[in-house]
Amino acid sequence: MRRLLGTALLLALSAHAEERALSVAPQATDARPAADEPPHWVVYDPAVAEPLFVWLPGTHGQPASGPKALFQTVRASGYRLVGLSYLDDVAVSQLCVGRRLQAQPTCAAAFRQQRVWGDEPSAPIADRPEDAIVPRLTRLLHQLAEQDPAGQWAAYLDGDEPRWSRIVLAGQSQGGGMAAYLAKTRAVAGVMMFSGGWDKDARGDVARWYRQPSVTPAERWHATYHVLEPQADVMARIYATLGIPKSQVHALDLPVIRRTPHGEGIGNPAYAPLWQEMLGAARPQP
Repeated sequence: MRRLLGTALLLALSAHAEERALSVAPQATDARPAADEPPHWVVYDPAVAEPLFVWLPGTHGQPASGPKALFQTVRASGYRLVGLSYLDDVAVSQLCVGRRLQAQPTCAAAFRQQRVWGDEPSAPIADRPEDAIVPRLTRLLHQLAEQDPAGQWAAYLDGDEPRWSRIVLAGQSQGGGMAAYLAKTRAVAGVMMFSGGWDKDARGDVARWYRQPSVTPAERWHATYHVLEPQADVMARIYATLGIPKSQVHALDLPVIRRTPHGEGIGNPAYAPLWQEMLGAARPQP
């Protein structure tokens, strides 16, 4: 018998408030993850069949302590929210460099394939198949559907995978790159990249995987970066390589209020109107 989601879910299910906020340990859906991994974060109204916004944090990010103003805008825009906990302790830009990149020019794609799907033996990371993003999301959705059948979670599943047509993928930095990599091979409702990584090849150009055909149409992609980020020019080039329409690439330029400009796209509440615009454009059509 699978473990219950824990006290957080039981308390939430007994409450009468329309909105439920759940903190779900990865071990509640699978016994194999480490006991100290941060929890998934789930916020939804069980009575409303909203589209699903899946958030992938950046390096060392934790879903439950994610960008609160952005999360509030997501909920106000009519989405359910899942902040997914995955192994984000090291990024492509830290490993796929120097001699390793020279020896393995496809290092970035191998890294992301293992972290997203868990089936790439040549990856430079020790993630196990059960650690990968898609298996974790699938197990979480199955568990939610079993524990709260009235919450309509089964509508976000299609057999052994999520029902991508009802899901908007979003992430910051490493998480934005993971969202993009996944959307290349699955037709998601929308993609939102916030300063979404800057993978390179051995010659210093953008990584080859960005040029691969995408099954998610270009008009469903949206991206931001701040003009003061050190990698701003690289990200602008990557977004163009991905084929994202120019009107859907946003070069942010308001004064920086956070520690670095890299987090401005998700952390500065002044961008709330832009978030609303992106969420409205990415929203799945009935």
